[in-house]
Amino acid sequence: MVSKLDKMIAELCPDGVEYVKLGDVCNISRGRVMSKDYLRDNAGGYPVYSSQTENEGIFGYIDNYDYDFESVTWTTDGAKAGSVFYHTDKKFSITNVCGLLKAKDASQLSTRFMYYCLQVCAKRYVSSGMGNPKLMSNVMATVKIPLPPLPVQSKIVEILDNFTELTAELTAELTAELTARRKQYEYYRDMLLSFGENAERERVKWIPFGQIAQLLRGDYITKKNTTPGEIPVILGGQEPAYYCDKSNHIGEAIVISRSGAYAGFVSYWNQPIFVTDGFILETNEKMTMRYLFHCLKNRQEDLHNQKRGGGVPHVRGTEILKMVLPVPSLEEQARIVEILDKFDALTTDISAGLPAEIVARQKQYEYYRDKLLTFKEKVA
Repeated sequence: MVSKLDKMIAELCPDGVEYVKLGDVCNISRGRVMSKDYLRDNAGGYPVYSSQTENEGIFGYIDNYDYDFESVTWTTDGAKAGSVFYHTDKKFSITNVCGLLKAKDASQLSTRFMYYCLQVCAKRYVSSGMGNPKLMSNVMATVKIPLPPLPVQSKIVEILDNFTELTAELTAELTAELTARRKQYEYYRDMLLSFGENAERERVKWIPFGQIAQLLRGDYITKKNTTPGEIPVILGGQEPAYYCDKSNHIGEAIVISRSGAYAGFVSYWNQPIFVTDGFILETNEKMTMRYLFHCLKNRQEDLHNQKRGGGVPHVRGTEILKMVLPVPSLEEQARIVEILDKFDALTTDISAGLPAEIVARQKQYEYYRDKLLTFKEKVA
């Protein structure tokens, strides 16, 4: 089936499409030097774009602006060199590590179409010499993009804008689902582990942590002192820092990260691991490991609040052992674990699937974008 776009291309550019240098169809300029002090002293409501890509490239906000027209900016220096951003007619400024492209003739070149083209090709022109990636104005001027008739450009922009919107909506829906599942898990965890009623308190013992479990310290080791392997090295957080060929704990384990940004973070493992800067928990016959994990996740905020120290915050084993935890019968522990594990599994499945689905959608978008922006070049 021939699409409407295919028909337009066949009718309006049957012999192919001319490829032009940006320097021939755009005015190219650079921004000005603006420090953080300047932003602080001139704080306002107009965005300033710089070399970062987070927050759509916004560096800060000031009380004045340099531009108020439709344009494309790009990052000229650093690890994100070649990243492009589209701007409508809103008022904004850019720093000296940003460049700006303004179409000379809007009836010839759609700025939005140029933006999509540069998403595809700008990175190819980045120079990484001397360890500092760059895409300077003189090089950007030589970048070639296709220049089909404006109706073809507009149709491609319409298609890609719709695809972008659909991708963003799907990502938002998946993220909302993940958030809902997490809240559901936390709700049932808090409810099942509160034991607030008197009747429940009569059948639940509240015992200091130190009488239920013991803390074992990990073994300090650095990556350069290990041999690569398949054993997760636990330093902080849920993900392994790296993998080595030996373990210092086998079987079920709960690890509480001892210091740094993740100090107090609780993670559960049921495989050989090597723990470095953390506490390994071992329980006695009064409490199962999995029940203890859910109890500690329920007290995660309390553990984080135990952080002490300036530059490198840490938690102390002596403080952790003072925590008082509810200890019902082993049968009740098993019932609670069964319920919470089901919710945990649902959350984990979505957590694992969400990034993969987003990546798949992004690849699908890039595939169709690249296909739409590839033309037979017109022979001069």
